[in-house]
Order: sequence, then structure tokens, then C-alpha cells
Amino acid sequence: MPQTALAFDADLLRRYDRPGPRYTSYPTAPQFHPGFGEAELRAAAARSNGDPIPRPLSLYVHVPFCHSPCFYCGCNRVITRDPARGEAYLARLRREIALTAPLFDRDRRAVQLHFGGGTPNFLSATQLADLALLLQSRFHFGPAADCDISIELDPRHGRPQDLPVLAEAGFNRVSLGVQDFDPAVQQAVNREQGIEDTAAIIEAARGAGMQSINIDLIYGLPGQCLEGFGRTLEIVTELRPDRLAVYSYAHLPHLFKAQKQIDARLLLDGEAKLALLQLAVERLTAAGYVYIGMDHFALPGDALARARARGDLHRNFMGYTTHADSDLIGLGVSAISHIADTYSQNPRDLPAWEAAIDAGRLPVARGMVLDADDELRADLIQGLMCHGEIPIPALEARHGIAFAEYFAADLARLYPLAEDGLVTIAPDAIRATPRGQLLLRNIAMCFDRYLAPPADAADTRPRYSRAI
Repeated sequence: MPQTALAFDADLLRRYDRPGPRYTSYPTAPQFHPGFGEAELRAAAARSNGDPIPRPLSLYVHVPFCHSPCFYCGCNRVITRDPARGEAYLARLRREIALTAPLFDRDRRAVQLHFGGGTPNFLSATQLADLALLLQSRFHFGPAADCDISIELDPRHGRPQDLPVLAEAGFNRVSLGVQDFDPAVQQAVNREQGIEDTAAIIEAARGAGMQSINIDLIYGLPGQCLEGFGRTLEIVTELRPDRLAVYSYAHLPHLFKAQKQIDARLLLDGEAKLALLQLAVERLTAAGYVYIGMDHFALPGDALARARARGDLHRNFMGYTTHADSDLIGLGVSAISHIADTYSQNPRDLPAWEAAIDAGRLPVARGMVLDADDELRADLIQGLMCHGEIPIPALEARHGIAFAEYFAADLARLYPLAEDGLVTIAPDAIRATPRGQLLLRNIAMCFDRYLAPPADAADTRPRYSRAI
């Protein structure tokens, strides 16, 4: 049974707060290489079609444009206020869809579509609706009740009257960026956003019949304090979204140029940041939210909470999802695909993606084919990140291994975590304890064979965010 209890142990969190992957994939994106290209992606699609029972399809569309930079952001985005750039991007997206859709058998069921960014609603509601309907015409979507069609919205640039337009095109879930309602924090990160605008979009989404509403928050932003973040949590719980993501701010200005605009003197130390996390956990659980895993909370009746309780929650580049074991097709600049036993990524820079589309090529910049060890460890880490446990006999049966022998070195790395009370190790399963639920990344890192940096690595700056 999935582990759902959550305990906040400040001492353990403090000691284990170190950089590590978020494991939206395994192997993680730094392992992708340019030797994987269009031919390899086409071959992967053919293999996936040839499975005895082909997996369903999930689609992700990346819209990179933003009207202004949020200084904390690490997403792939292009700052512009020119709507013509959106039109040009849409024209190329349609061509990418025309190149991609024929790779997959027409009778393969599509179960999920997500628009992310950037700011997807940089495009008009009509443009977004037309694009969603185009995708629904080129891929075989099932009944609306069985599909998730979701979009990230910036309430600062959304209009309540847009929500019925999106709903009419099939959108049934929305995710709203908030981060923090404290005006001083908003000014420090260049994202000033009113409570009323956010509430109006939520009300309109509910009125349009959206099945689920998510709000994103961030703790660790410059200038945050317990009083201000507590007020944000109070407002958000009153708005009562179905889901919440409470992310840790990762200050990596050597990777994300916009973060250089942040006044480092306003950043929180570890103790202050930990106190914000504790406040969020206490307030959200007291308000009736269930901890899903990796920063995510949901109301007990939400589909994510039900999936976790059933044991069929899944995690991919779009975050947590109820659609387990699907092939993921990424469209647009920087988008990542997971087809059969491969990962692939489109170019991260817009001109390279545009050039590939203009040349009539699938825009694959890099990727990798997973070997048997990769697939075994991906299976293990997926179970851990979604359900807080590693089911040993099931893994042995699926992959034909003797667990204790195969993972002897990994278990040696895990034993100190067991001694600290983060996990229990038994013949049938390794389980995260209530104290270990907030440190699932650290547990997973014990089984990551790629994690150790090369001995001669010249750049020692972290590539990953910290665990807390």
C-alpha cells in the first residue's frame, strides 16, 4: 500500500539538504547526447507501434514566450511582447505536428495533452483552442471523461472570458502560477500579481466546468518571511484549489541568467527556508490536503490523491499524472519525448528548432536509448517517487534479477539513510518512512548510477536544485 503519512523532521531535512535530480526521468536529461537524432526517434516510434499492446500516448506542447521575465525562472522561455512571434511559432508547430503524428498508429489512444511554458496564454484563447482541436484531430483521443487536457496559465495575462473558450476545446484542467502574494517578494522577483485577478480566473475555470485547478507556490524566494508566506498560504487555502505544488527555489544563476537579477542579499539562509517549508506542510495538511510526493499536495477527492491511494500514480516530465505507462510526445522548442525505450529532446534554442522545422526534419537535438539497467532503475525510481516504496519481488520478477545481489553497492549507500530513519529495508520492500517522505530524491539518488561527477570535472557548480 502506498505510504502517505508525512512527518517533518527539521534535523534530518537540514542534514540531507543537498543538490540532486528531481527524477522526472531516469536517466536524467544531462545524460542525453547528440548521437541520438531523427532516425533514432523514428525507429523508436516504430518499435512502440509494434508492441503487442501499444502504450497510450501523452502529448506535451511547449509555448516559450513570456511578456516579461520572472527573475526566479529556470524554464526555457523567450521574452517578447510581439504577438506576431506567436503566430510564426504556431505555424511551425502545425508543421511539427504534421511530421510527428504519422509516426504513430492512428488507433493508438491519446489520454493526455498538456500546454506548458513559458506562458501558454501568451497566445490567445482562440489560438490555443484551435491548436488543441488540431491535435485532437491528428491523434486518437478517447472520451473527454477519460482524458486530461490541461494548460498552465498566467493570471496576469488571462481573462475570465477565455476559460469557456478553452473548455469548449476540451481543456479540463488548469494550473496557475502564483509563487507568493507578498508584494515585496513579487517586486523582488519581477512578478506583480493581484489576488483578485487570480481569484477571478479560478472562479471562471470552475464556472466553465474545469475538473481540477492547481496553484504553484515557491518557498525560498528573496525577501520571504513566515508572516508573509503564511498570509499567502491563508489566501490560497481559501481559494481552495484541488492541487498545490510548493516548490523550493533553486538559486543557480550560472545556469539561469534571469536569476542574476535577484539581489542575493535578500535570499534566505537554510534555516529560514526550512521554516517556510514546515509552515507550508503544517498549513496544507491542516487544511485537508494530502501529500502526494515531491512538493505536491491534493485534496483527497482529486484524481491524483485517488491514484496514489490505488497505487497507479505516475511521474514524467509533466509532473505527477494518473496516466501511467504512456509514451510521451513532446512538441515545440526544448520539449522532451519518451518513446518506447528512448528519451529525446528538441533544440533548446528557438532558432535551431525553427531551422529544423523549416528543413522538414523532426527537430531532435539529443537523446538516448535506455539499456536494461537503465530501464530497471527507472522502474525502481518511478515506484519510489510515486508511492514511496520499492517493491522488491515485483522488480525481481519483471527484470529477472536477484535484488540484493544486483543492487549490493546501492544498498550500501542506502544503509546510512535507513540508520537515520528515512527508510525501512525488508525482504518484500524498501519503504520511505513518514520522516523520509520529503527526501524521496535523496533515497532515489542511492540507486542512480550516473550521479557521481567525472573525477576530472572542472566545473564543480551544482547542476541540480537542493532537496529542500
